[in-house]
Amino acid sequence: MDQRKLGNNGPTVSMLGLGCMGMSEFYGPSDEAESIFAIHRALALGVNFLDTADAYGVGKNEELVGRAIRDRRDGVILATKFANVRGPNGEFAGVNGRPEYVRQACDASLRRLGLDHIDLYYQHRVDPHTPIEDTVGAMAELVRQGKVRYLGMSEAAPATIRRAARVHPIAALQTEYSLWSREPESEILATCRELGIGFVAYSPLGRGFLTGRFRTQHDIPEGDWRRNHPRFQGENFTRNLALAGAVREIAAETGCTPAQLALAWVLGRGEDIVPIPGTKHVRYLEENLGAAAVCLSGEQLRRLDQAFPPGITAGERYHERGMLAINL
Repeated sequence: MDQRKLGNNGPTVSMLGLGCMGMSEFYGPSDEAESIFAIHRALALGVNFLDTADAYGVGKNEELVGRAIRDRRDGVILATKFANVRGPNGEFAGVNGRPEYVRQACDASLRRLGLDHIDLYYQHRVDPHTPIEDTVGAMAELVRQGKVRYLGMSEAAPATIRRAARVHPIAALQTEYSLWSREPESEILATCRELGIGFVAYSPLGRGFLTGRFRTQHDIPEGDWRRNHPRFQGENFTRNLALAGAVREIAAETGCTPAQLALAWVLGRGEDIVPIPGTKHVRYLEENLGAAAVCLSGEQLRRLDQAFPPGITAGERYHERGMLAINL
């Protein structure tokens, strides 16, 4: 698989990464053996960029990923995150970017992962009560100690990114980006390019909606977090079905699947962009990786832009509390 460099000074990673969140939480039942098999298959197919966070499964996802890569660490660029705090029952307990918490969170992640260093360490969400300079300063100390190689941010506003980059080089910004979430195009992508920061696109398949998998709300499994997602509910769901239909139509003409078309669109937005579609199933993994071979014509890109102008998607990216955690 071709590779892309994250930023001016970041790591070189596979052009498609693997998001591991759904292996432990949010998207229905988990199967650890199947998830580890999917990670091993991804590595065998040339994917070297794995993404997790301490909040996913309240630490369980880091433990799973750590077990999966323990005997093949040298071939992996491992990214994890801190700052989204979970309570003892899994409840969201706020965002913490205080320097002392940064140090504690990193040590805890290293223990769960069973590793001596993290390749890319993100601040998962910006703490509005802690100056970003203090948070990134503590993260930079982890680099000097050899616990972390590169620093990243997630869902940070352009002004915050600039302030952070003045403290220590930022290798990557991770933010939701897809045909139905094009907000980064207004200012964030330009800021990253100006500062030499790579862009990691999470949920590049619109949390699965753009694959055409969901035709009715009954197609969403019981216990799946998407049942309560604004874009998967009521009238929003119905309106967004038309968007998924446009993807299916153009994909059929192209000779690829809707998932491959949606990923090819993200890949085509710039060599500095690395999508990290998530899955716990090998069949979806292999399908997603096929996007690397899809070439979209200028006419197809024009039609996708026409079908998906920024702001067309019905519903917010998160529920109200989740949107409040995004650093706008």
